[in-house]
Amino acid sequence: AVLPPLTALSAENFRCRCVQIAPYRTQDNQQRENAEFDAMEMAQKLKTGFVAASIACLLHFSGLPAEARVLAKVDGIEVTSEEFELALQDIGRTLPQQMPGPQRTAYILNYLIDLKLAAKRAENEQLQKSGNFDKKMAYFRQKAMMELYLDKIAALSSDDTKIRTAYDAAAKDQKTEPEVNAAHILVKTKAEAEAALKRVQGGEDFAKVAKEISKDPGSPGGELGWFTKSRMVPPFAEMAFKTEPGKISAPVQTRFGWHIIKVKQRRTREFPKLEQVHGQIKQFLTQKAQRNAIKDLRNGAKIEKLDAPK
Repeated sequence: AVLPPLTALSAENFRCRCVQIAPYRTQDNQQRENAEFDAMEMAQKLKTGFVAASIACLLHFSGLPAEARVLAKVDGIEVTSEEFELALQDIGRTLPQQMPGPQRTAYILNYLIDLKLAAKRAENEQLQKSGNFDKKMAYFRQKAMMELYLDKIAALSSDDTKIRTAYDAAAKDQKTEPEVNAAHILVKTKAEAEAALKRVQGGEDFAKVAKEISKDPGSPGGELGWFTKSRMVPPFAEMAFKTEPGKISAPVQTRFGWHIIKVKQRRTREFPKLEQVHGQIKQFLTQKAQRNAIKDLRNGAKIEKLDAPK
């Protein structure tokens, strides 16, 4: 397949799976999801952002374009929009994703101001003449060149034509599947499951009962969201898909314990539109091409590991 993760393609499946996997899901699916996440992690390690010294290195050998805007001045030293973009690449990904845009912008600008102040003091004290400054600069220059090379690979590997080709290949192999939207309560014994069923059939809120007694920490309020039959262990899946929407199942046992399942909705999963997953496909193609490029470089080089790092 062109895109392995697309064997179960949906807009949700293209997102990085960083949430806790509920324990009743099949082990194979959990391993596959972890592998997708690990692959993305591996690719990100190939293309990390610069640290402060590498920003200075990049500016040193590439120069700033004339259109760079001045965002601030520190004792007369300009902080430019180009430097801001480099800092964004460097530390932006380390900031909390939920940080609001204006707060993120202010944080990075303040970081650059601190960078200017500290760098100026270090130069005044001539710290660049001590220690291993030249070796650090050489390292960060190589890192910058690697970054430029990987950017070139990214541009060549993920244009709109290649994204469309990958999307069409995945869409051609995709089969429609029924999905259900459900919640569940997981307990240890059949007696506990029957007691829970009696409570919800008697009018108690399903989510409230789930919060009180369910043993599944990965599903707050019992919510499972949408899933296909293959994503759950067989006894659970069979019961979920034979229960009518709006109904609550009889207790069913799996290796994790006893469940009662509330089925909310049923639908046929449709293949997502290209615009829904365009960015994720581009990221996948980019990372795949970058990994292959590094692999080809290694295969074409004579690499000798002579001693272990201490």
